[in-house]
Amino acid sequence: MNDKVYDILKWVGLIAVPVLTFLTAIVNIWSIPCGDQIIATLAAIDVLIGAIVTIAKVQYEKKKVKTE
Repeated sequence: MNDKVYDILKWVGLIAVPVLTFLTAIVNIWSIPCGDQIIATLAAIDVLIGAIVTIAKVQYEKKKVKTE
């Protein structure tokens, strides 16, 4: 995974999805249809992106140690 993809996934996982989840929670509070499904889907996406970013970071750190 290159640096640009990593940075994009990290931004999406740490900023975009949580903000969308917050907005969805507000929508759910106001009884907009499918709020629970939207929140659960966004949370699942955030977990997946977090796992991908963590795996990429571990692989990067391993490569960095080998080159030193």
